[in-house]
Amino acid sequence: MSLTDGTSTATEAIVTAGARRPRRRRGDASERFDTALGWQAGRTASLVLRIAICIVILSVFAGPIVAIIAGAFDLNSDPTRLTLIPANPSMKNFEVAADRGIWSFFWNSIVIAGGGLLLQTLLAVTAGYALARHRFRGRALILGLFLATMMLPEELVAVPLAVVLGDIPLTGLNLRGTVFAVILPVAASAFSILVMTAFMRDIPDEIEEAARIDGAGDLRLLFQIILPLCKPALGVVTIFGFIGIWDQYLLPLVGANNTTNYTITVALTSFRADVQVGTGVLLAAAFLALMPSLIVYLLLQNSLVKGITTGAVKG
Repeated sequence: MSLTDGTSTATEAIVTAGARRPRRRRGDASERFDTALGWQAGRTASLVLRIAICIVILSVFAGPIVAIIAGAFDLNSDPTRLTLIPANPSMKNFEVAADRGIWSFFWNSIVIAGGGLLLQTLLAVTAGYALARHRFRGRALILGLFLATMMLPEELVAVPLAVVLGDIPLTGLNLRGTVFAVILPVAASAFSILVMTAFMRDIPDEIEEAARIDGAGDLRLLFQIILPLCKPALGVVTIFGFIGIWDQYLLPLVGANNTTNYTITVALTSFRADVQVGTGVLLAAAFLALMPSLIVYLLLQNSLVKGITTGAVKG
């Protein structure tokens, strides 16, 4: 037997063994591990179980929202009974809430959330650009200080902040009783700055070098090249920034001189403490407080998902 015959025989054996071995379908892994629990697709029991779990989760998260909406439009809202459909549909609760000044509180929240979010986003973009695209001494220390501020509870800085707002250093201005008492403290958000810094740091240096060769300065590079690439991060900053400012309770309470300076979140507490205000009026005010955050999330949810998952996949 020649060497060539032996080699061909071995090759045929390997090919035959490979042909007999069952090939794993490409979809086996995805079908077997299509969920975190490893349920296989196409199984009736697993499908029913997944639908049941989705219904339970939906009920837990969407149930309170539906109950608030139903109670807000129900003339005789019963706090001891959960209703998903108003028994006596009416706008009377909103009329009573309007007589209690709910629209004034709502407008205070809109002005504070809009102005605070604008300043917060502008500061996060500029600070993130400086920390991500420029190298200088103390950059790591600054990032560490930003991270440390996130660990301080609001209750710890409430009293010092109230003193500062009542007498601004070097100017002697008293901002208490104005919207700036809430807008200025929320303008600096460590979370927003860290998000923009991390996102801008992942932008390739070749893009910046090409823009520098074309004569672009820092402002043009930031607003015409870097910032358009950061739309997912801007969506994340906008959603979390707006919800964080809108849900502020302690800061508007500290910065207010009287009840006319309250935001709608603080007004909800006063509505609850008023024995003359019924449950339906309270739910109507809660409905008005809920809608802006819900609308902002629905409008920017795609940017939120992209911003969270951008760094999860490479290539």
